[in-house]
Amino acid sequence: MSSGDEAVLRHHGDVDAEPGLLDFAVNVRLDRPPRWLRDRLAAALDRLGSYPSAEDDRAAREAVAARHGRSAGEVLLLSGAAEAFPLLAALEPRLAAVVHPSFTEPELALRTAGVPVERVLLDPDDGYRLRPEAVPEAADLVVLGNPTNPTSVLHPAEVVRALLRPGRVVVVDEAFADAVPGEPESLAGRAESGLLVLRSLTKTWALSGLRAGYALGDPGVLRALGRGRPHWPLGTLALEAVRACSGPAAVAEARRAAQESAGHRAALVEELAAVPGVEVAGPAAAPFLLLRVDGGEKVRVALRDRGVAVRRGDTFPGLGPDHLRVAVREPARNAVLVQAMRDVVGRG
Repeated sequence: MSSGDEAVLRHHGDVDAEPGLLDFAVNVRLDRPPRWLRDRLAAALDRLGSYPSAEDDRAAREAVAARHGRSAGEVLLLSGAAEAFPLLAALEPRLAAVVHPSFTEPELALRTAGVPVERVLLDPDDGYRLRPEAVPEAADLVVLGNPTNPTSVLHPAEVVRALLRPGRVVVVDEAFADAVPGEPESLAGRAESGLLVLRSLTKTWALSGLRAGYALGDPGVLRALGRGRPHWPLGTLALEAVRACSGPAAVAEARRAAQESAGHRAALVEELAAVPGVEVAGPAAAPFLLLRVDGGEKVRVALRDRGVAVRRGDTFPGLGPDHLRVAVREPARNAVLVQAMRDVVGRG
């Protein structure tokens, strides 16, 4: 992998969200964790003088297991869901298939570890829908997102399950699944051989700076993933966050937030689609939208000059410089984006 390819795959929305800009580049719901979560983390500060214990780890895994109807042995806690991707090399795959356009960290981590990777590029004319037959039969590791970043496509669970077969591990990155009302296509509660589901707490709970997530899957696969990790891979605050965000009250709050965001998204789709020259990929299911505009790079720079940050799309395999990704915010912020897009695209 060349240094240029690596630099492209390493690009993420936080780079586009420069200080002082109205941020539509990063897909995090809140500007900061909610008060109840900050209070919970603050109460744990006095425990920072001690190493996280096996009991801390067990309690957090049990909370996750209860949330998804699994056993604690089917949970591996992660320092952010993205930590799972470099761990996949421990499974010693012979050929990894990565479904694109999608989050670039899996491919980057696998290539860095020397794992052969084949890209499976989904067709925009087919709505970026997953076609299992497009995945190489020889692939013994398949990685995809659901819902997918940046296309906002939600693949049917049964289509994803069609990828499962003996000798293959299918990794489903569900970092945004809890932002979809009802989580209708989630496989987090399904215990199936070869299925590995990743979850993040970053997006819904504004924990980008804390790093907390988890994997759900067969205990044997999870043991293989965790074998080379150092002691205490998660700190006390991350373990506390996992427990707090997996409780019934937090899950109920996330469901309400997902419903509210879906309404905001529907309105934003309608408003952006009404701007001449702006195409919105759909149907969208996640709290972000994929746009295509002619002269996308010039548009992105012009938006930045107006104080609005959006995510460039050309670093996602299968997309080009005319693609932009925008996060869904509350209506007042969305109105600023829409007006800026009218001004910029209209000016041409």
